[in-house]
Amino acid sequence: QVQLVESGGDLVQVGGSLRLSCTASGGFLEIRSMGWYRQAPGKQRELVASIGGDGSTYYADSVKGRFTISRDSAKNTVSLQMNSLKPEDTAVYYCNGDIRTWVLFHAYWGQGTQVTVSS
Repeated sequence: QVQLVESGGDLVQVGGSLRLSCTASGGFLEIRSMGWYRQAPGKQRELVASIGGDGSTYYADSVKGRFTISRDSAKNTVSLQMNSLKPEDTAVYYCNGDIRTWVLFHAYWGQGTQVTVSS
């Protein structure tokens, strides 16, 4: 059973930093891409950043220059370094992985970790 487990969410003041981590475990053959989504109260879940197997990255415009996504393929881990945090970054952050267990790739999700930015 594939599992994604996040850590690192916390309460932080405006301008502060946090680092989120996510580790994939269980029986799988390959991880293609990994990413971070977030969902604020009353809003839809949105893609924050993603990283492909080739190291290519994507960032939402709202986090460009402040967030950095990285990946350790040997440890099946993806991290999100978040700097210069703003109140609008407050959300539950979810790890996502495009993972192949046999023939096809499927999307797997973590349980979410709360990030709260207080002013």
